[in-house]
Order: sequence, then C-alpha cells, then structure tokens
Amino acid sequence: MKHRKIGNVMTDDVVRVSSKTSFDEVGALLSRHRFNGLPVVDGDDKVVGMITGTDLSEPAPTAGELMSRPAVTVRPQDSIVDAARAMDRHRVERLPVVDEEDRLIGIVTRRDLLRVFLRPDDEIRAEVIDEVLVRSLWLGPQSVAVTVTDGVVRLEGQLDRHSEIPIAVRMTGQVDGVVAVVDRLSYRVDDSAGRGGARR
Repeated sequence: MKHRKIGNVMTDDVVRVSSKTSFDEVGALLSRHRFNGLPVVDGDDKVVGMITGTDLSEPAPTAGELMSRPAVTVRPQDSIVDAARAMDRHRVERLPVVDEEDRLIGIVTRRDLLRVFLRPDDEIRAEVIDEVLVRSLWLGPQSVAVTVTDGVVRLEGQLDRHSEIPIAVRMTGQVDGVVAVVDRLSYRVDDSAGRGGARR
C-alpha cells in the first residue's frame, strides 16, 4: 500500500511573485487571498524562496529581500506523510510543489493534508476492502467484516493462514486516514508452525 501522493492533493493554480515584486504588492496579495505564504520564482518559474506574513514584519523594497531561502519544496510523487513531516520540521504551513527542474507546478497546504487524514469512515472502509482484502490478499469482499469508526478500523473474520493476519493489519494501517487497527482476525492453518489450528 502506498500513501496518497502530493500530486493528488495539491492546488495547481498558484499565486506567485518574482524577486522584484514590491513590498506593498506582496502584502496586498497575502491579504487579498488570505494566504500565509507565497512562493518566489525566477524568470524560469523556478522556486528561489518563500515569503510568509512573518517576513513582512521587517519591511524591505522587494520580495527578493524579504523572502526566506532556500525554500522548502516537495515533488508531486512525494507522499503526504513526507509533506507533513517537512511542514512540521520546518514549521511552515504550505510547501511549493516543483517538477524535476525545480519549476513551480503547485502548492500544498496543511489543510490539504488534513483533508486526507480526516477522510470519511465509509471512504476508508471501501479502500480497505478493495485495496487490502480484494486486490492484495485475494479475498472475497465479504470474507472479513470491516468496520470503521472515527478512523479506527476493526477487522473481524477468519483467514486461511496465520501469516496473512500481520499483512492485513499492516496494510490496513497504511491506508490514508486510518488512525488505528483493531485486530480480531483468526486463521484456519497455522503455517508459521506447520500445523493446523484455530486462533484463540
């Protein structure tokens, strides 16, 4: 299982400024759009810095003198977990998304990431059944009872082999939006010990 990628949640219509954009214009853009940060790009649309509301506390003539550098960026193929860790580590609320040549192609915010982690329970349940049980473990969609409450997934039923249980639990835990997995699975064959038996 792979976490959802930045390219799936980013906004591709990005308000940006150049290093020559004036202090007043930067302030007006932040206020108008209610943003707390703007990427600064060069003539090739490559990200060269980032301006936040904090940077405006010390006036300077242009964005190039205001911006923080280097900008913390992510790529569309990065996972939302990578982006969340980068935001936490650098204490920022938004990250420019760049392509292989560091050109700006999008922006991802903490709110965008929260939307993924706060997915509806029925959406999480559908993904667990489809991606984990059916596509990965080749089980029938009704073979395991899956219930989800506030992101906590409960798996209940009997699998063929003992070795399938940790796989099902681990992969379920990797689904975006899952905060915990309650394992109530049993098995028909204890393949780890080479003998049959039911889980107690």
